[in-house]
Amino acid sequence: MSVQPLDQTLDHLFRNEYGRLVALLTNKYGISFLEQIEDAAQDTFLKAMQVWGYQSVPDNPTAWLFRVAQNRLIDVLRRDKKSNLIGDDPFPHKEIAKGKDVILDDMIEDSQLNMIFACCHPSLSQEYQLILSLKLIGGFSNKELADALMKKEDAIAKSFTRAKKQFREKVQFLQIPVQMGLQSRLFQVLRVIYLLFSEGYAATTGEQLLKRDICYEALRLALLLRDNKYCGHPNLDALIALMCFHVSRFDARIDKKGELISLEHHDRNLYNQELIDIGIDYLERSGTKDRLPSHYHLEAARSYYHSLAKTFEETDWKSILYLYDVQLKQQYSPMVALNRIVAFEKVQGPQEALKALNKLEKESDFERTGLFYAIKADLLKRLNDKKYQSTLQKAIDLTKNDLVKRYLEAKMFEV
Repeated sequence: MSVQPLDQTLDHLFRNEYGRLVALLTNKYGISFLEQIEDAAQDTFLKAMQVWGYQSVPDNPTAWLFRVAQNRLIDVLRRDKKSNLIGDDPFPHKEIAKGKDVILDDMIEDSQLNMIFACCHPSLSQEYQLILSLKLIGGFSNKELADALMKKEDAIAKSFTRAKKQFREKVQFLQIPVQMGLQSRLFQVLRVIYLLFSEGYAATTGEQLLKRDICYEALRLALLLRDNKYCGHPNLDALIALMCFHVSRFDARIDKKGELISLEHHDRNLYNQELIDIGIDYLERSGTKDRLPSHYHLEAARSYYHSLAKTFEETDWKSILYLYDVQLKQQYSPMVALNRIVAFEKVQGPQEALKALNKLEKESDFERTGLFYAIKADLLKRLNDKKYQSTLQKAIDLTKNDLVKRYLEAKMFEV
């Protein structure tokens, strides 16, 4: 087997199984051994890289990973003279080990959702809840977390260490709440799932823009929540709609050579109409009645307009711009304001959009944001401004995703 397919296999398994591996072992051995469980899981993937490089990938790689990780953990616990806590059953839940997810009316039994709800314990700060969930369940790197939470990498590393300490001290057991307890943590769990999906849909680093595995996993977790009668909420339906609309455009975002295709050049015949219809259904179910729409509703509605437009030119940019304005009025975000410039340009033209962007630059810190310079470069190009190339070069220099970097470099060659 060549190195590239093995890398792809390991990346796929890491995104799908790392969180489940940590959750299963934590369920069985307890939060007090979280450090050893993390080490065992990471060592297992390193061993897989070494062993599978010389041998073929096992027929059931998931079972191999679970077995090796548990054996590694057992060895560590025995070495630490804690063997009295070790049982004989290699899997804490036979149903999960067989790939089944058990759903009860008032309790969530899926191991990863169990872990997310435990990480979102009210005794922890919201920041710690997010960091624990995304690191332990999503396998996020410090870089990915820093980008998602708009913090520095070293700050994320320190926060994760402190969060694990509080998790061990304050939570102690993975006791999943029932009824109202589930509902009280639901909004934070939805935010975790949203961030998981966002990283999969537009990866901040690496050679892939689109990590389908992590997107499908986020959608699976949301649908699993939807099956629990105590987790029903308009925000959940809107989040599912948002993910369906985005997933429906997967095949149009990357060409046959694996290169990025901009929204303007999408082959809309490749959009998955079945997923769009499912998204519409969930968006209609998510009616907010007497409450304000959440940002999931507003983002889902914007994605709805993109998914329905027969051509890029026929996109309802006025409605999309209105939805951006509503979201910014409800809760201001510099990144939402930055993305709004794209829709603003389609409605008001590049000259007015550049003025708005320059004003936004004075109000927010985009010095290290590649997207800011990419948007500015596009506006300068439309205005035939000589600063276009130098601005585009800044965008290229600041972009960490290899696929997006190549896309921007190709635009430079067009000049």
